[in-house]
Amino acid sequence: MTTDQIILFTLFGAVFGMLLWGRFRYDLVAFSALLCGVVLGVVPTKDAFSGFGHPATIIVALVLVVSAGLVRSGAVYLITRTLVDASRNLGAHIAIMGAIGGVLSAFMNNVAALALLMPVDIQTARKAGRNPGLSLMPLSFATILGGMATLIGTPPNIIIASIREETLGEPFKMFDFAPVGAVTAIAGLLFVAFIGWRLIPAQDGKQAGATLESYTYYLAELTVPDGSKHIGKRVSELYEIAEKNDVAILGLIRAGKNQYGTAKNSVLQGQDTLVMQAAPEALDEFRAALNLDFTDNKREEFLSGASEGLTVIEVVATENSRITGKTAESIGLAWRKRTVLMGLSRKGKTVKSRMRKTLIEAGDILLLLAPQDAANDVIEWLDCLPLADRGVAVTANSKVWLAIGLFAGAVALASFGIVYLPIALGLVVVAYVLTKIVPLSELYTHIEWPVVVLLGSMIPLGAALETSGGTELISGALLDLTRGLAPWMILTVLMIVTMTLSDVLNNTATTIVAAPIAIQMAQSLNVSPDPFLMAVAVAASSAFLTPIGHKNNTLILGPGGYSFGDYWRMGLPLEILVVAVSVPAILVFWPL
Repeated sequence: MTTDQIILFTLFGAVFGMLLWGRFRYDLVAFSALLCGVVLGVVPTKDAFSGFGHPATIIVALVLVVSAGLVRSGAVYLITRTLVDASRNLGAHIAIMGAIGGVLSAFMNNVAALALLMPVDIQTARKAGRNPGLSLMPLSFATILGGMATLIGTPPNIIIASIREETLGEPFKMFDFAPVGAVTAIAGLLFVAFIGWRLIPAQDGKQAGATLESYTYYLAELTVPDGSKHIGKRVSELYEIAEKNDVAILGLIRAGKNQYGTAKNSVLQGQDTLVMQAAPEALDEFRAALNLDFTDNKREEFLSGASEGLTVIEVVATENSRITGKTAESIGLAWRKRTVLMGLSRKGKTVKSRMRKTLIEAGDILLLLAPQDAANDVIEWLDCLPLADRGVAVTANSKVWLAIGLFAGAVALASFGIVYLPIALGLVVVAYVLTKIVPLSELYTHIEWPVVVLLGSMIPLGAALETSGGTELISGALLDLTRGLAPWMILTVLMIVTMTLSDVLNNTATTIVAAPIAIQMAQSLNVSPDPFLMAVAVAASSAFLTPIGHKNNTLILGPGGYSFGDYWRMGLPLEILVVAVSVPAILVFWPL
C-alpha cells in the first residue's frame, strides 16, 4: 500500500469507528476527517469543499424542501385523511399505512415521509386502544423500502446516480431504480404487512414514548365560510371526518349564542362557528379537510399580510401575563399583534363562552396563530411562558393542487431528460417560495444540515480513496475472497457486506465507499457495473437490524417503546428476503 492509501484507510477506519461509538455527531466526525485529509495532503486543497456543490448534496437538500412544501400545502393530508381509519384491524391498518408510506417515500425523502405519517399512526393507535409500538416499526420499514423505487426516494440512490455519472458519463434516471427497487419494495411490504409485524416483541407491557399521548387538547373554534359546500348539512354529518382527524365537535355558535349538546341536528349556515376539542395538528388537519376559516373577523387581513408565513405557538398564561384576567379581544391581540387565539386549554374544563371574549386565567394554555417573523415578539408582549415548539405549521390547503402540479411537472421533466434533476427541483423550490407554499423564513429550516455536511465531507474523501487506488485494493481483496465464484454470487456477497455495514453505519457513508468498489469489481470481472451499483443501492437502503442503521429506525425508538434488540426480529428475515428477491431482479433487469 502507498502512503496515501494508508492515510485514507486510517481516516475511514477512524470515521467508521467514531460513527459506531456514537459519542460525536456524524457530521462533525465526517468534517473533521475531511480537514485531516486536506492537512495530510491526501485530499487536494482545491477539492476540499467540492462535495458541498456536488449534485447529490444539492438534490438531498432540495428534496427536503420540496417534501416540506407538499406537507404545508395539505397534499399529504389529502391522502391520509381519505385512507386511514382507526376502526380497521391491526393487520389491515399496517398494510394500508405501509402502502401509503411506501408510495410517499418514493417521491419524497423517506425520513420526511415517516415524520409526516408517524403522528397519524400514533393517533390511530390511541383511538384504537393499542400500543403504537405494534405499528410504528412496520411503518418505518415500509418508508425505507419505498425509497428504493426512485432516484429521489433515498440518499443512497442519489449518490449512486452521481457516482455513475462521474465514472461512466451518464447518471441513472428518475425511474431507473424502479424495476428492481419496486419489486423489492413490494415483496418487503407484503412481508411486513402479513408476517413481519407478528414478529415484533409483545408491546403490551412497554410504555411508548409520549410523542402524542401527552399532547394538550384545546377548545377551539372554526367558522364555516360563506359559500362552503357544507352549508345545509347537519352538524352530525361532520362527525365521521372529525373522528378521522381526532377532533371532537362539542357544539355550535350562531349569532353569538352557544349550542352545546343540542347542536348535532342543527343545519349549518354561513358564518356558523364550530366549537371543538383537538390537538394542534389535528385541528389544522380538520380545518384543511373542510376548508374552514379561523374565527376572527380580521383573519383574511392577517393571512394576506403575513408575508413570511404563519406559525402556531403555544403559551401558558401566568399571574403576571398581560392577558390574565382579560380577554383576547380587550387587549387587542388581533389588531395590535396580528395574532389569532385559535384554542384554549383549561385543566380539562369546558369553556362555554366565545374564546376571544373568555377571561383568561393563570395556568390557561393558549394556542395562538401568529406571523412567523413576530412569534417571539408576541410571546414577550403577552409575558407568557412558551411551550416547546412542536413545529406545527399552518396548512395552505388552497394550494394543494398547485403544489402537486409543480412537483409532478418537475418529475416529468427530469424523467424525460428535458431538465437536469437538480435544476428541476430547484425550480420547484423557487416556485413554492414565490407562491408562499413554503414561507421564505422557513426555507432553510427544512434542510437537514448535518446530512448535507456529512455528504459534502465524505464525497471528497471517497474521491480521494478512488484516485489513490484504495477502492481498487478493496475490490481486489473481495475478489480474492470470492475467487472461483460466479459473478452473480460475487454480487450477492458485495450486497451482504454493504447491507451489514449499513446496519451499523450511516447509509450515506456506506454508499460513498461501496459504490466505487462495486464499479472496480465489475470492471475486474469484465461485466457491466450497473447490476453491481444496483446491488449497492438496494443493500445500502436495507438497514433493518438496528435503530442506528437508518434515521427512520431511530425516529421510532422512543415513541414505539422499543429496545435495541427488538429490530432484528423482523429486520433479519426482511433483509434475507430483500437479498433473495433483489438479486434475481437485478439479473433480469440489469444483466451482467
